[in-house]
Amino acid sequence: MGVVIPLDGSPSAPSIDPLLRLTSAGMERVNQLIFDRVGSDVQLIPEIARHLVNSGGKRLRPMLTLACAELCGSQGEGAVKLAASVEFMHTATLLHDDVVDGSEMRRGKLAARMLWGNEASVLVGDFLLGQAFKMMVEVGSLHALDVLSTAAAVIAEGEVMQLAAAKNTSTTEDEYLAVVRGKTAALFAAACEVGPIIAGRDRDEQAGCRSYGANLGIAFQLVDDALDYGGASAKLGKKVGDDFREGKITLPVVLSFRRGTEAERAFWKRTLEQGDIQDGDLEQAIAIMRRHRAIEDTIERARHYGAMARDALALFPDGDMKDALIEAVDFCIARTN
Repeated sequence: MGVVIPLDGSPSAPSIDPLLRLTSAGMERVNQLIFDRVGSDVQLIPEIARHLVNSGGKRLRPMLTLACAELCGSQGEGAVKLAASVEFMHTATLLHDDVVDGSEMRRGKLAARMLWGNEASVLVGDFLLGQAFKMMVEVGSLHALDVLSTAAAVIAEGEVMQLAAAKNTSTTEDEYLAVVRGKTAALFAAACEVGPIIAGRDRDEQAGCRSYGANLGIAFQLVDDALDYGGASAKLGKKVGDDFREGKITLPVVLSFRRGTEAERAFWKRTLEQGDIQDGDLEQAIAIMRRHRAIEDTIERARHYGAMARDALALFPDGDMKDALIEAVDFCIARTN
């Protein structure tokens, strides 16, 4: 399955450009704050932090914090600090993830652990989490602090759940989605929810933004799962098939295992559980997935969660920011076209 990300701005291609444009002023302040807060007298800390901060991510999560705050009428410094906190939380989880997964690449560059080692990567991740919580406290909203600190705990739970499910081909779809809700969707949900909180909006709008973020986060992860077996390295920021080589049990694997023959299930156990991967096995994995429509059905599930994300914004009045948030969902799904 060929994958093209439509970035040409054509009318038929969903784009993240409207969201980028509408949050650009706020994101300039967020980026400056990020660079200010990675400073430390310990030279290794800014060195490692800037390696990942400069590695080209779109910073979708802090953009969502700014967008949801503005959707609810807030453009103050509090939103900027919370957006930077969200990005630091995300960056910390990336540093930790790469150590746990043994990843060699991150966003198309060598992972920090490959350059500075596992110990330094973990400790700098901890430093960034500390800076994130410091900024949350500075904002002065106990409710926002509660939402983001709860998300931090849920993300850690999701990581442990993923570790428990690693190389376990008996993982069910429900179990896998529980990992996604913890590891990925929790931060998307919190990033969106704190916007209406600091804007002083009612619980309905807080819940709407949270639902938008949670469902977008699930859709985002499912699309990534599909792209790992049907995408291109330039689009993923890592090698195609990394999930397979690392023995990760993602939704295309879960569906293929459940639907497969005895011989196919034996293949998954050999490659993923036992780690016995031979030449041609990735191609065989993709062929099995295509045979059982596992990649297509993963994308279809992503569309389902994308539709729920769009519906969650229905209670907000029409406007450019709402349109941009809806188009961001469409863009996420369109990565698979």
